[in-house]
Amino acid sequence: MSLSRSPSPVPGGGWSSPGLNINTSGRSSPSKAHAESSGTSVMWESARQKRAGDSGYPSFSTQNKGFFTRHMRRLSSSLPRFSSGQNYAEKEKLGRGQRSGPHLPLLGRLRGIVARMGRVMKIRLLIVLLILLSILLFYTTPLVYYWRRTTWLGGGQKFVIILAANVGGGVTEWKGAREWAIERDSVRNKKKYVARWGYELEIVDMSTKKRYAHEWRESWEKVDFIRTSLRKYPKAEWIWWLDLNTFIMEPSYSLQDHIFNHLDKHVYRDINEYNPLNITHPLTDSYLDDDSRSPVGDGNVNSVNLILPQDCSGFNLGSFFIRRSAWTDRLLDIWWDPVAYEQKHMEWEHKEQDALEQMYTSLPWIRKHTAFLPQRMINSFPTGACSENGNDTRIHYNQDDRDFLVNMAGCEWGRDCWGEMYNFRELSYYLNRNPWELFKEDLIAPIWFKITGNKVKL
Repeated sequence: MSLSRSPSPVPGGGWSSPGLNINTSGRSSPSKAHAESSGTSVMWESARQKRAGDSGYPSFSTQNKGFFTRHMRRLSSSLPRFSSGQNYAEKEKLGRGQRSGPHLPLLGRLRGIVARMGRVMKIRLLIVLLILLSILLFYTTPLVYYWRRTTWLGGGQKFVIILAANVGGGVTEWKGAREWAIERDSVRNKKKYVARWGYELEIVDMSTKKRYAHEWRESWEKVDFIRTSLRKYPKAEWIWWLDLNTFIMEPSYSLQDHIFNHLDKHVYRDINEYNPLNITHPLTDSYLDDDSRSPVGDGNVNSVNLILPQDCSGFNLGSFFIRRSAWTDRLLDIWWDPVAYEQKHMEWEHKEQDALEQMYTSLPWIRKHTAFLPQRMINSFPTGACSENGNDTRIHYNQDDRDFLVNMAGCEWGRDCWGEMYNFRELSYYLNRNPWELFKEDLIAPIWFKITGNKVKL
């Protein structure tokens, strides 16, 4: 009689494979296969459990034993997944492996980024943010104005700009729309400049009939206005006189950086360097001291009290500087002397300007404290002024050199004052555009013109 199963090879019973000892069916031997099944008729319990592990049922030991096998799923699940638009039957797999970051609010994402930073990186980032915030507050608040204005910091209070306006139209009491437009643009230009650098601005009324009608001393009153401004602004060191037909072309130039920080390099004391009046210099009289007979005075730039440019005709007082000093008080008293005015005002075509030239020629003590600036530093002319000899590089405005100020001197004699003022105003705006305006006008506008054929002003 044949046995239904093979005897156990282990003495005392039992099988060498532990899986064969598990009794899941209530019997000690494997069950017979169904009659209709083909192949092996007996399925051992160990083989059944192995197949159960392959089918996804939980087991004690994992199949992922290698390094890349263990970490591949973790790496791949952190990568972003993009929906292809297909509808999956298993809805629980739709969100598997997708990042939850894009669904977080911006503040939450920023907190996550900061949380992943190291301590040193956080400190560095905080320092950078504080520096940027300080710079932003400094330049967007009145702090920068008061910084530049303070005498011991920016030094703005040391400078007073006197602008000769013509509120009432002068002694003729007439001023048309163009004259009003010129005054408006000139005043606005000076106000923006002093607001940027912390200087004082004194707008004076040149309608002379209110105070000097008995003498009709129009344009002479600048001497009196300078004396009044020195009393009104006790902290002022320098007075800068400007005529109405002037326009500051480069508002980014401060007076300190442009002139006074290196005054000794810009001024010249010897008028022979440019002498359109052919004034004899220096004086050689034996009774004069050494400084008066020297072409450069004492040679000390700190002794300069009057700085003015020269044009093709001589001294030009449309833009000049005068320093507070005892010498200045003495000069203004003599300059305003009514005796000299009564004797010479009919001979002096350029009025107070010719009077100053006469004093410089005849009084040695004035020469010792007078210096000259190249005209284009503070008083460039348009091509219509001093044009008898054509374009003069010493006198006329040069766009490539970015001259500081332009003076439409003499435009009321046969030239268009408003046209010149308008052209130079627009040129100044064009030359001083900020980066955003450069981007719009030099990049976006040409592209738009090529696409549509229409010019656009952004």
